[in-house]
Amino acid sequence: MLKAFKYRLNPTAPQAELINKHIGCARFVYNNALAFKQSEYAKDKTNHSWYSLVKRLPDLKKENEWLKEVNSQSLQQSIVNMNTAFENFFKGRTDFPKFKKKGRGKQSFNIPQSIKIDNDKLIIPKFKKGVDIVLHRQIKGEIKQATISRTPTGKYFVSILCETGEVEKQSKPVNEETTVGVDLGIKSFLVASNGKEYDNPKYLRKSIDRLKYQQRQFSRHKSNKRKHRLAILHEKVANQRKDFLHKVSTELIRENQSIALEDLNISGMLKNHCLAGSISDVSWGMFVAMLEYKAKWNGVNILRIGRFEPSSKTCSACGYINKELTLKDREWVCPECGSVFNRDLNASVNIKNFALNKLCTEHTLKNHGTLPSLEGALTHEAHPIALAWVGSSQNGA
Repeated sequence: MLKAFKYRLNPTAPQAELINKHIGCARFVYNNALAFKQSEYAKDKTNHSWYSLVKRLPDLKKENEWLKEVNSQSLQQSIVNMNTAFENFFKGRTDFPKFKKKGRGKQSFNIPQSIKIDNDKLIIPKFKKGVDIVLHRQIKGEIKQATISRTPTGKYFVSILCETGEVEKQSKPVNEETTVGVDLGIKSFLVASNGKEYDNPKYLRKSIDRLKYQQRQFSRHKSNKRKHRLAILHEKVANQRKDFLHKVSTELIRENQSIALEDLNISGMLKNHCLAGSISDVSWGMFVAMLEYKAKWNGVNILRIGRFEPSSKTCSACGYINKELTLKDREWVCPECGSVFNRDLNASVNIKNFALNKLCTEHTLKNHGTLPSLEGALTHEAHPIALAWVGSSQNGA
């Protein structure tokens, strides 16, 4: 199993200058290869492979002598990364590759091999004496590659990818008792079907408010000092948010065997200018990504329901769908059975029910080709609403 370990680096001034050169050269080669690939394709529809682009490097070094000062393997890897970006675009995974800009966001370069750690020193090509590394935890497994990055505030980090040799844990059996439904929101970050509610911590909300204030100040009076102060605050908010997401995701993974989620169209939601800022602040995408890789490590099941399932509008007690429910209605009374619901808690219960029902349906179709019964699909009976929903599906079929 591949795992990445991230550590802080404390380079000397000459080492920091050399790291910055590597970052700049890797960015230059990436942009040069991207521009060449675009122009050649536009000219005669020639799609150059990464190997043919790498063969251009010797001539590029003759034209730009300063490229010889950095590790050649890092330059080759930047071309491989550009080619991978193209492949991901054609497979529909991401947008068309963009040119990298200097000084925007986190800057980095890759080292594909010849990496070792000796006496709290990171030994890599062109850094023979080694760079001081803060080993706050032990590296497990065989080192495969590394990525050195620089934050906008001037801090340096290394992410080391290792083959740990661990075998992926088998998924645990799905049952109703150890499955939790999760409803992600803005007012409350997360509401679980077991009644647990996770609000964004006060210190994070306070930092976000301070960041917005500093952004307004910077837009009125721009200066390098304000820009640096803003970068520090951006980094602080990002670190606080990531720390909160790690704690919540780890707790959910440790306490449950299966986690049910909605398949949210986050990119589509961000097009709503009224909600885009709030959605970006809570970082749903990062949280779901954390849940997925931690679930893979621990043998926990991630169950998903369709993005168009009426999780908020469906009564989790009787199945009635309240089509009149609006976004501002935080609590509602079911006109059919009279049950009173918190909107988010009701949605999380429904997400769990829909996910278990979907699993039952897939199981019976796989084994019988029809939907005769739910026996054997789960180790325990599903929620009554899930059973009723599948029963209606069977009758309709």
